Amino acid sequence: MDMDNLPLDGTPLASGPLTRAVLEIDEYTAGLGWDQPARLFALVDTARLRTQEPELAQQLGLGEPDASAGEQPGSSSSAASLTPVEQDEIPASVPLDEFLGTIAWPDSVDGCALTVERLMLPPSAEASVPSGLDDAELSRWVAEHPERKEVRMTVAVLRDGERESALRLREKDATTEVLTGSGLVPGLAEALSATFEE
Repeated sequence: MDMDNLPLDGTPLASGPLTRAVLEIDEYTAGLGWDQPARLFALVDTARLRTQEPELAQQLGLGEPDASAGEQPGSSSSAASLTPVEQDEIPASVPLDEFLGTIAWPDSVDGCALTVERLMLPPSAEASVPSGLDDAELSRWVAEHPERKEVRMTVAVLRDGERESALRLREKDATTEVLTGSGLVPGLAEALSATFEE
């Protein structure tokens, strides 16, 4: 998997390392197309990865530090860049929240990110949801709703609690249309944060 730091249209290079990592993952998964399974990534300090895992860094296309990106060898993690490393495929047979409950990260991992596709309804449609539906019936009702929107969510958290998210609508599938913010998908961010709890 090659996830070079692609120039992201409309994205200020001065944005923080976590925002850059989220947008890099969003761009990578956008290149795979829609209707993809959920993907999990470890986020590791790029400079430390080069030092401790030079072969893996080479495979990921990480050359020498890029001074233009503000990355200094041995710099603190707040100024460093983060490299997303895709993990094994998430088993489709296990609910996502159960799967996340089984994860424990080694100390070398600074954060993690998840990208997942979902159907969403506008708030105006939520009031018309029939009561008493089980999960399968609710999913079917949403999937058939004329106002449904397909969205890809990329959510990342760091061990220290920092969070970032990116949302991309299928109908506005362009890098310049990606919405970012730390509180866009709080439930998923909580579940990812829990993977770092002892």
